[in-house]
Order: sequence, then structure tokens, then C-alpha cells
Amino acid sequence: MPKSPANNLLLFGATGDLAQRMLLPSLFGLDGDGLLPPALRIIGTARSDLDKASFRAAAAASLERYIDADRRTPELVERFLGRLDYVQVDVSEPSQFSRIGAALGSTDDSLAIFLSTAPSLFRPTIEGLASAGLTGETVRMALEKPLGTDLATSREINDAVAAAFPEDRTFRIDHYLGKETVQNLLALRFGNSLFEPLWNSTGIEHVQITVSETVGLEGRAGYYETSGALRDMVQNHMLQLLALVAMEPPSAFQAGAVRDEKVKVLRSLRPITRETVLAETVTGQYKEGAVGGAPVPGYLDELGRPSDTETFVAVKAHVDNWRWKGVPFYLRTGKRLPTRRSEIFIQFKGVPHSIFAARGATVRPNKLLISLQPEENIRLLLMTKQPGLDREGIRLREVPLDLGMANAFADTRRRIAYERLILDLLEGDPTLFVRRDEVEAQWEWIDGIRDGWAANAMVPKSYGAGTWGPSAAIALTERDGVSWYE
Repeated sequence: MPKSPANNLLLFGATGDLAQRMLLPSLFGLDGDGLLPPALRIIGTARSDLDKASFRAAAAASLERYIDADRRTPELVERFLGRLDYVQVDVSEPSQFSRIGAALGSTDDSLAIFLSTAPSLFRPTIEGLASAGLTGETVRMALEKPLGTDLATSREINDAVAAAFPEDRTFRIDHYLGKETVQNLLALRFGNSLFEPLWNSTGIEHVQITVSETVGLEGRAGYYETSGALRDMVQNHMLQLLALVAMEPPSAFQAGAVRDEKVKVLRSLRPITRETVLAETVTGQYKEGAVGGAPVPGYLDELGRPSDTETFVAVKAHVDNWRWKGVPFYLRTGKRLPTRRSEIFIQFKGVPHSIFAARGATVRPNKLLISLQPEENIRLLLMTKQPGLDREGIRLREVPLDLGMANAFADTRRRIAYERLILDLLEGDPTLFVRRDEVEAQWEWIDGIRDGWAANAMVPKSYGAGTWGPSAAIALTERDGVSWYE
């Protein structure tokens, strides 16, 4: 695999929301810290009829909106905008790809390509790049999700990519893997001797993973109707988090070793079948309600037509291997929920015998909460004795030990997840990107769930916007004597 930094970055979909909101601000942050290759050129391309000056003006507006004023000095902005170029290309017209080649000039320098377009455009884009001689041995390709709607379409996309880019030059993005706290999960597990001896079915009772959103469709009705919560969130982000929680210790923090262990977890997921899907999954669709004290319409009102697309899903999953046999993993995600948060909650098993029970004290199991957003934080809940002379019995209290990332590293700027991923792409490090066999293992499990829904004619249950989903989601855990962490 090439290790030399890329000297050219080609952004497809450069006028889209992701580029304006995340990619360009991330590139500016890297440039401001002197982390981009000195000679790097950033070439945006899209169908929009723009020239270099108008693209730079749009980028400047994006920086003004998303970058703090104290970091947005005129010198840094001018330097960054000087890296930008723009080429108008309609990817359905193969002849237009020659414009990119002309803008790049020599293709001997390594090239990184970031494809942030509709999946239907992946194949014509790659074929166009190949026809223009832009798929050589020094070219790396990054793909933004969605990578298909099921296993079959995912394979079609991956086959189209593999025709021009072998696996070691293909970088599939899951932006959650760029989050600092997600990477800190590996440090927490494998950099400390405290947790790993308990990180199994002997020490852990259950695991919860929640990714909740307060927003509704946000103008993404076309995409969301073909996706739904299961494919939009569970198939990628949540299964990646599950794999990181459940993986065996890799031999090294290197791409092959880390991704090998993740694949083992994904292949160990117990299939959810037509017979078990009713007991192990819940789907919901929000109706009108209130979020943050403001009234909001229901999904069908926003969509403007009938639909059985789920905006909420809860799943009880199992990893059938020696480490995790019998430990349930509860996953839930949805739109128009009370708060926006992404977190991993791990409840350890209680002490085998409480020496304090006879003195009136209640001992609760230890809990570990790893928060990814909106604030990055790691919290360990421990039992401690409440101060006093204990004449009326001993009182124990659950007390949190917090590692707030913002406080612990107050002198370090919190980075956008894409900063890490873009830099890794430019440097050719695939560790935090998703390998093809990971994607396909995820889709195989998801397809089983969707097949079960179809076979049982499951339709989403209504839930009020601003609530934690349908009541059946509570029952999913309560049947096991477990409550969702809220």
C-alpha cells in the first residue's frame, strides 16, 4: 500500500451539505495546524456551474459559519482558499472526466479521492475516473455511506469499486470511527489492566448502545424513505460500536489486526430470524408531539404521504462466542427523541455477596457510561459510603468518577471526526476505515432482520415526538429485568 502523503485531494460532491458542513471545515482545521502536505491541492467537483472564484467564495462562507472566529484568521483563510480549485463535471458524461485530468496535470503525484455522492453515481464515477487515467497505483478512494441498501446492492457497489481500486486503496468511511471517544474506547480497554479481566460474560450483565436524535427528516425525505432507522444507523454506526466493545484484543493497533477482530464479532452475531424477530426487535414511527418544548409534526405529515418506514428501532442482539455468551446487547436509535446523544452503557454484574445488607445498605452494580455526543465523556459509577456515624444503619451511595474530555484535555482543541479520517486518507492509513468483509457481515445480519419484518408483516408502532419510542421498546428490556439508561 502507498505510504507517501497525497499531493492532490479530489472532492466529489463538493457543493453538497457534507462538504460544506464537515469536509471543508475539517480540511481548514488541519491546514491551520500545519498538518496538510505543504503542496496539497484540493479540487472540488460537482454538477454545479461554478468557477474557482465562486467555489472559494462558497468555501469562505462555510468557514465563516462553522469555524470559530478566533481560529479563522485572515492569513489562515487566505492560505487555505489558495489550495482550492474547482472543476464542473457531470459524472453521467464520461467525456467530462478529462477536465479533472487537465486540472490535475501530472498524475504521478499520489491522489486521494473522496466520493460523497449518491451511491447510484459510484459506478459511473469510477468508470469515468478509469477512462481518464485517474485510478493508478498511487490513487486512493474514500467512499461515504450509504454503501447499498442490502447485501446484494452493497456487493454491486464494492464490485464496481474493486474493478479499479483494490482493497488496500479503498477507504470506506464511518465517521463515528473518527470520534475521539470511540478511539478512547480502545485505549480504555487495552491500555488499562483494570477493565479487561472483567470485560466478558463473567463480569458484565448487559450492554446498551443508544444513538438518539431530536431532529426529523431535515429535508432528507428521499434518502430516509429508502433507508429507515435500521439501515441508516444500526447497519453502520451502531454495529461498529458494538464490534469495538466486543472485540478481542488485537495484536497491534494496526489496520489488519483491528479489522480482523471486528469481523470476528460481526460474524458471531446471532442471526435474528423470522421466528425471533418479533421478540427481539421493535420498530416505531413518530407522530406529532413536542421536542424541547416546541411542537413538531409527525413523520407522515413531514413526508406528505403514507409510509411504513421506521424512524425508531430497538434490537436485542447476542454475540455468540466464549467471551459474550449470554450477555444481551440492547441497541436503540430513533428520530424525534427527547435528547440528542450517542452513548455506550455497560452494566457490570453485582457483587456476589453484600456484607452491608444486614446494616440496611443497598449495593448497586457498577456502571460504565461512554458518551460520544453531544459531549465526549467517560463516567464510571461506583458505590461509596455516605458520610455519617451510621447509628441508623450504613448508607451507600452511587458516585460518579468522570473523565470529561473537554476538562481533561482543556488545552487541546476538540476536532471534527472527519479531520482524523481525512488525514488518515491522505497518509494512506486504513485502520479507522471499514473493510469490505465488515460491511458485508453487517448487511447479512441486517438483511435477516428485514426479512423477518417482511415475513411477519411488521409495521412501525406510533410514538409521540419527544418520547423514547413506543412502549414495546421498554418491554424489550423489562422482560429481562433491565431498564434503558436515561
